[in-house]
Amino acid sequence: MTQLGLFSEPQAGPAGLRYTDNFVDAAAEQELIGRIAALPLQRFQFGAFEGNRRVAWFGYQYDYSQQRLTEAEPIPDWVRPVARRAETWAGFAEGSVRQVLCTEYDVGVGIGWHRDKPHFKEILGLSLGSPCKFRFRRRRGDKWERYTLEALPRSLYMMEGEARAQWEHSIPPVEAHRYSITFRTMKQG
Repeated sequence: MTQLGLFSEPQAGPAGLRYTDNFVDAAAEQELIGRIAALPLQRFQFGAFEGNRRVAWFGYQYDYSQQRLTEAEPIPDWVRPVARRAETWAGFAEGSVRQVLCTEYDVGVGIGWHRDKPHFKEILGLSLGSPCKFRFRRRRGDKWERYTLEALPRSLYMMEGEARAQWEHSIPPVEAHRYSITFRTMKQG
């Protein structure tokens, strides 16, 4: 006999969202944080506006003033092994990650609701330094369907399919210093 629960099943999250804890160990996390902190990070620029998070782009960057992708510095050797591990975890061929974004979030900094630019296909993110609430939403009629993933330090997430194309995502202001490395594949053509 099946016993019915008092509460409904928790929402599993958007289709196409994958997540794993402890993708890197604590020593690797500290090494990566040191590497990102040593980069010439710049405030995120989108058009005439400037974000509070600081970033460094590799492979490609999106130029908001020209509204197109432009080439950026090559992906550094120190991040390539992590990109390869992420590709393996995601089931991608080696070399699929063509764009890397290193980001620093100071206390009180987040990122508003958005979808990544359509030039990119799958998005993977390595969370470093502190946890964050990784929020998702999509419109359902006149309401929003919502989901929050607690992204722990050293965890990796991937967005593809519906999670990538139909859901927006955001990070509310973080409570402790946080870093991330975002790995993006490119759409063909």
